Amino acid sequence: MKRIKKIIFVIAGFIFLLLGIIGIVLPILPTVPFLLLTSYCFARGSNKFETWFKSSKIYKNYLEGFIINKSMTLKQKIYTSTFADIMIAFPLIIYFNLYIKLFLIIIIIFKYYYFIFKIKTIKI
Repeated sequence: MKRIKKIIFVIAGFIFLLLGIIGIVLPILPTVPFLLLTSYCFARGSNKFETWFKSSKIYKNYLEGFIINKSMTLKQKIYTSTFADIMIAFPLIIYFNLYIKLFLIIIIIFKYYYFIFKIKTIKI
């Protein structure tokens, strides 16, 4: 069972890596969240893949600064926040339960608070 779980994490890591790479090319998809998920999945699934990913150019260019300095460029913040807003908008539109909508609105407010006050904005 433990081996299957590790394999699932590695597969998920590669899926998120692919989405992150697509996000580099397509400005619609945010890169950083997918690469963070890649790093998380590889850390849970395989030391070999985690080491490989952390030594890659993609990690160094797009993630290392965020992980070390807890900072993002304004462009990264906008893309990430917009993507998250779009994903949260679907349940806001689909569900008619007031409690679910209030919970999602609280998540959005917290997300903006965190992005504005907790993550430093750097210029490149």
